[in-house]
Amino acid sequence: MGVPPEEGQLLSIILKLINAKKTIEVGVFTGYSLLATALALPKDGKITAIDIDRSAYEIGLPFIKEAGVEHKIDFIESPALPILDKLIEEIKEDQLFDFAFVDADKPNYAEYHERLLKLVRVGGMIAYDNTLWLGTVAVPEDPSLHPILKEGRAPLVKLNKFLAADPRIDSSLVSIGDGLTICRRRY
Repeated sequence: MGVPPEEGQLLSIILKLINAKKTIEVGVFTGYSLLATALALPKDGKITAIDIDRSAYEIGLPFIKEAGVEHKIDFIESPALPILDKLIEEIKEDQLFDFAFVDADKPNYAEYHERLLKLVRVGGMIAYDNTLWLGTVAVPEDPSLHPILKEGRAPLVKLNKFLAADPRIDSSLVSIGDGLTICRRRY
């Protein structure tokens, strides 16, 4: 359910390479990727973290507090799309995010992408978790797949094709964890 440690390390390196100070995370769960992000940001870095379930976030909160990075996190308990829409209405060019990480409801990944392109600065990065979906995106549809795998597979196949053809980004699907698609906003 959470990102594996090696993926957290990769995200941390990316954040440092782009000198990220302001990030947004859609889907937090217990906060492992959130903790990795907070640790990678400078002392004055800020994370807007959105999840529909605060109780899951609170499971990891003691570790975030112990690491001394709670002050970097603005947790919002809500479905993400309305929050992203509100941010789009309110954000100014000099307030855009440097980095976005998405590990949430797979059917909405394409909707998150469209909104995040308006919220992440040119040259900023967007990363989508689980884009290999246990390898099911690389093979023909299998009627015997578990219903959960079926539910996530179709939107991720569509997303992967869309991202590969989207001229607004450069992207790479990395086979780390359950697949991580890393995008750089071109314009």
